[in-house]
Order: sequence, then structure tokens, then C-alpha cells
Amino acid sequence: MNSIRRQSSEGSTASRLFRRGKRWVCLLICVVATALPGWAQDEVAPAEPTALFGYISYGKVLASMPDMAIVEKTVGDLRQQFDAEMQRAEQEFNRKYEDFLEGQRQFAPSIYKKRQAELTYMMQKNIAFKAEAQQQLADAREEALKPLRLKLANAVAKVAKERALAFVLNTDGDMLPFIDTTVGEDITEAVLKLVGN
Repeated sequence: MNSIRRQSSEGSTASRLFRRGKRWVCLLICVVATALPGWAQDEVAPAEPTALFGYISYGKVLASMPDMAIVEKTVGDLRQQFDAEMQRAEQEFNRKYEDFLEGQRQFAPSIYKKRQAELTYMMQKNIAFKAEAQQQLADAREEALKPLRLKLANAVAKVAKERALAFVLNTDGDMLPFIDTTVGEDITEAVLKLVGN
């Protein structure tokens, strides 16, 4: 019986020590947990806020690229050709219209209708040619701009990656009335340097 009491008293002593040890461990964890944040703040200097995104004036950079002058000259030369052809067609129409006006009273009804139909057809052809010329100019410009846009897109991506930006916004067209410069960075000048300016 003494051995059972001794075992139970030893067991109760051990359990008391274990419970006391648990309390001390919990107390120690609480003290350390409350002290760590203050200690960590004292040791680490607060980081300056870094830009999360970039913004750029795409049009400004594109217009400033050295190859843009070549694009404008190519499109300008094509525009001059179309303008010259439209002027020639307009002069031809005006000449035929004046002839029609001068002779309309003398024309037989069938000749009058034939000439009137010719003038209408010429006018429709000229309008169609003008629309086609404008479309061809727009297509030629887009085709000539493709390599420049690719070069610009690569430069924007490179600058964005170097500065660890999540994304880059285009500020053209008044689409962004306000940008907080503490979280956004203007990368226009960096991209301009990269594309050759």
C-alpha cells in the first residue's frame, strides 16, 4: 500500500511539475510573442513604398521614335499619289460636267440620259476610290507601324520587368484622370531612352 501511495504521490508531483512547466512555457511564449514585433521593428528600417504599376504616354514615345519619320514619309508619299489621282479624276469629272451643262439643251433625250448616267457613274467611282484610298492609307500606316509597336512593346516589358511592375497603363486619351504617384511610376522617359532617344 505504501508503494501505491508513493507511486500516486510521485505521479501527482510529476503532474504538478508538468502543469507548472506548461504554465511557464505558455508564459514564456506570450512574453516572446509580444516582444518580437517591437524588436523586429527596431531592427528593420521601414521600406519605402515601391511602385506597383507603371504608366506611359504610348503616343509620345511612338511619335518620338527615330523610325517614325520613315513611317510618316512612306505614308506621306502614298498619300500624295492618291491625292494626285483624285485630283486628276475630279478634273476629268468637272470637264465632262461642264460639257454636259453646255450641251444639255441641245442633246436628244437618249444622249442626255446617257451623259447623265456617265456623270453619275463617274461620281460614284470617284467616291468609291476616295474611300478605298483612305482605307489603303490607314492599312499602309498600320503595317508600317507594326515593327515600331513591337519594339515599343518589348521596351515597355523590359522596363516593367526591371522595376518589378505588375502592369503598365497607357495615359493617352485622358483615360486616367488621376494617378497616385506613390504606387505608380511614370516610365515614359526610361522607355524613350531604351527605344533610341
